[in-house]
Amino acid sequence: MCSAVTQNEYEKAAEDTLERLSDYLDSLPERVEVSADYDVVNAMGVLTVVVSKQVGTYVINKQSPNRQLWLSSPVSGPKRYDLVDHRWIYNHDDEALDSLLTREFRKIFGSDKIDFRDHV
Repeated sequence: MCSAVTQNEYEKAAEDTLERLSDYLDSLPERVEVSADYDVVNAMGVLTVVVSKQVGTYVINKQSPNRQLWLSSPVSGPKRYDLVDHRWIYNHDDEALDSLLTREFRKIFGSDKIDFRDHV
């Protein structure tokens, strides 16, 4: 499904989102204990987060032709997000990307100090 935003609006929103997520994920070790494997890389429209060898890797990437962000989660699997009213929404369950990431990362790290709400 192609979002009702222009290509330029999509590109700006997607880049801003990946940058904010990258910054927040880079700062996560200041809030919770992470594994030695924890790593965050944001390059060329792809954000990769290695949580640990046990948990796995998150990948969030731009899909410009569809005007979507695609998530590959080691917890919940693949999802495709559309920009709706300035939020990235998965249209199969109407859950926002920030809500899903908050829930999954809180469970992984056992901490309520994690909140993606202002970082997506």
